[in-house]
Amino acid sequence: MLISGILITGTALVSCQKENPDNNPSDNEMTLSCIKPDYLKAGDKIALISPSYHTPMENVEKTADVLRGWGFDPVIGPNVGKIVDGRYAGTVEERVSDIRWALSQKDVKAIICNRGGYGTIQLIDKLSLSELRSSPKWLIGFSDITTLHGLETRAGVMSIHGTMSSFLAAGGTDATSTLLRDLLLGKVPRYEVPAHSQNITGKASGTLVGGNICTFAPNLGTQADATAGKDLILFIEEVEESMHNIDRQFNILAMNGVLDRCKGVILGEFTDCGTEFTYESVEAMLRNYLKEYGIPVLCGFPAGHGDVNLPLVMGAQVTLDVRNDGATLSFNIDGQQTPVQTGTVKAPAMSLSKRLFLSGKRD
Repeated sequence: MLISGILITGTALVSCQKENPDNNPSDNEMTLSCIKPDYLKAGDKIALISPSYHTPMENVEKTADVLRGWGFDPVIGPNVGKIVDGRYAGTVEERVSDIRWALSQKDVKAIICNRGGYGTIQLIDKLSLSELRSSPKWLIGFSDITTLHGLETRAGVMSIHGTMSSFLAAGGTDATSTLLRDLLLGKVPRYEVPAHSQNITGKASGTLVGGNICTFAPNLGTQADATAGKDLILFIEEVEESMHNIDRQFNILAMNGVLDRCKGVILGEFTDCGTEFTYESVEAMLRNYLKEYGIPVLCGFPAGHGDVNLPLVMGAQVTLDVRNDGATLSFNIDGQQTPVQTGTVKAPAMSLSKRLFLSGKRD
């Protein structure tokens, strides 16, 4: 069910789609405007939950140790550790219950998802936008967690596309992890990105939405569909998918008018994706479509399933400036603006099989 109306909370205006009995976002675009949850301070609680696939408790406990080392107080969801049907981290009801538990704890200031995989699509109609909106907290994750970012954006709350417990468990000292920590504490990155051969130059501002394309494309028309908004900066990443399936999902977006609503596009990591066509890369294939839209396109942004997965504030107003000599992505939110040269960010190499396991793509 689509939630409609206008909510004023703090200093931000959340304007949602008006009543649409056919549940067709293309008939009536929304203006997306999200509030920013409070930044954290030392001693604040962070909840660890598993909305998708099961995560070994060893990883969860190691992540809790990392968060304590950062000065936070981790709390683990009541159903974390369960396994249902061989993969899920509990039944649908148990996974929804842990989300509600984290939202209801007034002293919990952020929610980190333990793992991706599959399963958040099952939760879309079990959560209301009003309950997410009434308890604005930083929700953090990527991959299958893309669905929850869509729900948060539609609810009018910013969230963070970033690393998860399974990766933090490795120690939390790499730049991907420490930039997430810094963002939670109020240091907002301003990314300076090297030039890429497939970039399309231009400058645009809009609401940052998207994530894993094979996760958010099937959500079109649901209350988790943040691409129904207008003036979008669309972020896309993928892992271990064929070129033709990425092409299929991209064309689904185009046929549903999503690209017509975009002011700019950011192409992230396409890790271990197919090469069955003669395009030199996935970016080259998608650029072939995007060049017709006359919007800036930033390629090679290090976020997704690669070794480096830089945090992105979803639902934030951002400015994308793509030039011949490189690009800048800035978040138009309060905080200590901190320049980050993405070309110099390094991370310990992780085997693809382990990376795919931790993100839930493989057993």
